[in-house]
Amino acid sequence: MPLKVNIHEAKTQFSRLLARVESGEEIIIAKAGRPIARLVPIIERPKGRTPGSAEGKIIISPDFDAPLPESILKAFEQ
Repeated sequence: MPLKVNIHEAKTQFSRLLARVESGEEIIIAKAGRPIARLVPIIERPKGRTPGSAEGKIIISPDFDAPLPESILKAFEQ
């Protein structure tokens, strides 16, 4: 369960709260007991993709968009 703190405590203990968030905790900031914000650690995004990096690794059959056989089409109609 995330730690819940009021706005005043969040303002006075902000550095300590950020240290806890940095270690992986989630902090809920509340106003008059009602949650209004959430402090969560930033998760690093994966590095960007390189277009064409899968070239030669994927094979698409020339008939990949051909109509399905009747037996499979009938299964969808049930």
